This record gives sequence, structure tokens and C-alpha cells, in this order.
Amino acid sequence: MTEQQSSNGLEPRPQRDMTRRRVVVAGGAAVAAAGLGAAVATTAAAGETSASASSATPSASASSPSGEVCYRLTSETTEGPYYIDADKIRKDITEGKEGIPMTLRLKVIDSDSCEPVAKAAVDIWHCDALGLYSGYESSSSGGGGTPPTGTPPTGAPTGTPPTGAPTGTPTGGPPGGGGGHQDPTDDKRYLRGTQLTDRHGFVEFTTVFPGWYRGRCVHIHTKVHVGGKMTDSGYEGGHTCHTGQLFFAEEAVLDSAKVAPYNTSTTERTTLDEDGIYPGNGARGGLLKLKYRKGKIEKGVVGSLTLGVDPDTTHDGTDL
Repeated sequence: MTEQQSSNGLEPRPQRDMTRRRVVVAGGAAVAAAGLGAAVATTAAAGETSASASSATPSASASSPSGEVCYRLTSETTEGPYYIDADKIRKDITEGKEGIPMTLRLKVIDSDSCEPVAKAAVDIWHCDALGLYSGYESSSSGGGGTPPTGTPPTGAPTGTPPTGAPTGTPTGGPPGGGGGHQDPTDDKRYLRGTQLTDRHGFVEFTTVFPGWYRGRCVHIHTKVHVGGKMTDSGYEGGHTCHTGQLFFAEEAVLDSAKVAPYNTSTTERTTLDEDGIYPGNGARGGLLKLKYRKGKIEKGVVGSLTLGVDPDTTHDGTDL
């Protein structure tokens, strides 16, 4: 199915109440107290910033067998044109790419029972610090600097870099967010990877803070697959039960824009509120909980979120 675009060139904002199933508190104290979240909590120190937001309100009548307060299912979003099927089973997806070090910690739960989903394959993929996607360097829309290949990306903006943090209204459609799937144009696979959840539903990736490109706010794509199995070729079989995107609070994005290589970008930036895909519903919509030292974001960021999925359904990113 071809993803639909609105008259202003951006994808229509998804419906905010897409399901009545509930999901556990995402990025909240319950996550911080769990296995991977404990590591996040222990990094807190004087001067550290926690950049996150959520409009969700817990339901007193909904709780898991373990007593965790539950929310609704995590919002589904479009796949975008730059997905490549899971074949890189790995934790570290950086492949030497420059950028702010980032640890991404995700937990996958069944949104009906709030129990962890073990052995689910979680894909993530995102652009580099200057807006380029591996596999699609000639067609993705980056900005600023020169890609590692030495060849500027097709259609990349030119001109004098702006002073200060990038702002402004995007022009044109949202590359990497709208349109149907495209075939890869090169064999690079940086900033892409897949891992299986452990028995507690957790995965952790080592990556870099994403940059931005024309028409989209800063984001990471994700898919959750269940029912398949590991083979010599990667994860095969089963079905995709969640396709979503992970989003970043404006405060953190503005902080990232002050340091290299992000501060060399000449691309106008779309804010979180301007984005046509972010559903505007906080953690339920994919807004990450972020932690880093205030004024020292270049030292590294930890992002975490719980994804509530329905393992019995199929959401491949084209069913919206």
C-alpha cells in the first residue's frame, strides 16, 4: 500500500485513539525500576537533564498481574520508504558513524496482559547525524557537511550554514517518513540492526543520536516481529505486530544541534509539534525518555521506552 500524504506534503497525523488495549507506563518509574531501567536511573547526577513528556494518564482500574499500572497500546505509524528487512542481528549498529553516543533501551510487553514478550525481534533504523540513511544515500535527503563517500547527497541543500540552532518551516514532503517502500540504492547498512528480546522483554542498542532531514522531526523507526525464528540468514518467519517511530523532546534536539557534526547541517528542521507523523500523545506515541548531562550532551544520551504490542495482530506499516 502506498502511504498517503496530505495537501501540504506531509503525512496526515495518525488517529490518537487507535485502540482500547492498554500498555504499561512507558518511560516512567515502573520502567526505571525494572532490569534495564535501573541502569538509566543510576546515571542520574547533578546537572543531568531528563527530557521527556507524556499526555497519558494512568488508569486506576487497569493493572498487570504484577501490579504495574497499564496504559493503552503503543501507537502504530507508517513504515516509511527506507526499511530493509531484518538481517543484521547485532547490538552495536554505529559502524563508525560520527555523532552523539546513544544507548537505546526498549522493553516489549503484551498490551493486554502487560507481560513481557520474549524472543521478539526488534528492528531499529534511522538516519545519521546529517540526515542520510544507509542503503539510500543517493535518495535520502541529508544536509550539511560531506558524506563519508566524498559525494554530496542528491538534492542536498547548499548555502551558508545557519547560526545557532536550526529552526524554520520545512519545505516539500517528508523523505523517510512518507511514500511507499523504495528499493535500496547501495549496500551500506549503518544505523540498522535487529535484536531478540530477553525473557524480560528487553533489548538494548548502541547507536548515535539521529540528525534531521527535510520535512521530518528527529526520530527512529522500529518494528517488532513475533512468531519467527533465528536462522543462519537472520530472523525469518512470523509476522510484524508493531511498526512505529520513536521521537525526541525538543530540548534534547536543540542541545544536539549545538555540537558537531549536527551543527554543520544546513537543513531546515521540523519541530516535534510540526511533524505530520508524531501523534502528539507522549510516551504512548513513541516519545522517548531521555537522560544526559546538562550542557554535556556530546558525552552521551540514554533513551528508553516500553512498547505495548498485540502479538496476535499484524501491523506492517501499510495498514493505516
